Amino acid sequence: MEIPEGLRWTERYPAGREWLATLPDRLAECVTRWELRVGPPFAYAFASLALPAELPDGTRAVLKLQYPDDDSVHEATALVHWAGRGAIRLLDHDARRRALLVERCDPGTPLHGLSPDAALDVAIGLLPRLGVPAGPPFTPLAEEAAGWAERLPAKWERLNRPYERRLLDAALGMLADLAPSQGAQVLVNQDLHAGNVLAAGREPWLVIDPKPLVGEPEFAVVPLVRGPELGHSPAAVRHRLDRLSAELGLDRERVRGWAVGQTLAWSIGEDQVFPQQIETVRWLLDVA
Repeated sequence: MEIPEGLRWTERYPAGREWLATLPDRLAECVTRWELRVGPPFAYAFASLALPAELPDGTRAVLKLQYPDDDSVHEATALVHWAGRGAIRLLDHDARRRALLVERCDPGTPLHGLSPDAALDVAIGLLPRLGVPAGPPFTPLAEEAAGWAERLPAKWERLNRPYERRLLDAALGMLADLAPSQGAQVLVNQDLHAGNVLAAGREPWLVIDPKPLVGEPEFAVVPLVRGPELGHSPAAVRHRLDRLSAELGLDRERVRGWAVGQTLAWSIGEDQVFPQQIETVRWLLDVA
């Protein structure tokens, strides 16, 4: 089986190579279990092997074999929680194999195919439907933020201080202030960017690939604020921050603070730096 280009990053790590080695057997087991016909993997998949599939009754689906990271461990539970309201439906789930069988979006065009303001219109309609009350087993945002705060300084030092100290100090200060002072706790998706909302038939747009947490609604818009899919410039970031905060009735400064904290936390991997995200943090700090 040929590995999609988006999954090549896993080859750099022992755990990733081990996961890749198991994929052919795991795929064959899922095809047998659900009696699927599958097509070639989607080339854009980054954190899972995803293939178009068809069930024996003709239902069009997607088979996902997840990379076993912590962020996606409760993806199936989040989809059950939403029950198809604004998000794809879970058709079946094999927890042992980290395999999900989910609704396929047709035509599947990503939200960033629209103009930036038209895409924000869609997001503003979707987000309140997704922010439903939730609790265990989802990880609390405060716990996730504590992990970011703990890991950020060590990664910064290990990778030779790839950005100025003021960014690190600002992010740590914001996370310390925000985590214990949150409002109502709802289901939020820390990867709800414009590439993870697809055009569909059952509803005009559906969310895919959630990385769920439980936190305040101000955090829910962060991936859209920081993501480059709807434009990567100071003006574009400010516009998304202002519009999403105002039209969803959110505290703009809390949205900005969460965006600084998560964006900086996600700007450094185990062995690489993502300069575009660091640039976004600088812009967010300058739009106070």
